[in-house]
Amino acid sequence: MATDILAEITGMLVEIVGDEYLLAEEVTMKTTFNEDLALESVEFVALAELLHHRYGADVDLMGFLAEKDMDAILAMSVGELVSHIGRITRTSLARVSAGGPSASAG
Repeated sequence: MATDILAEITGMLVEIVGDEYLLAEEVTMKTTFNEDLALESVEFVALAELLHHRYGADVDLMGFLAEKDMDAILAMSVGELVSHIGRITRTSLARVSAGGPSASAG
């Protein structure tokens, strides 16, 4: 599951910054958004929108970032986001299979 999520996030990042700046092979779980990718705030917003469309409202990138201090945000890796999405989607799947309300798929 993590490799699928990593591939999807990588595709989103390439879409946001353009393949002339980022090759998909360059993104790993250890890739950092700030130091390695130099993502600007507007690009984080674009990523948040793509994540929302793909995974629904449960995957709230801005809410996830709000829980972190500035140093943690600056040091955040793609792997941290992959893990966060994995936890959220597992919880959503468990809720659905238990007969609870399903997560919005956007």
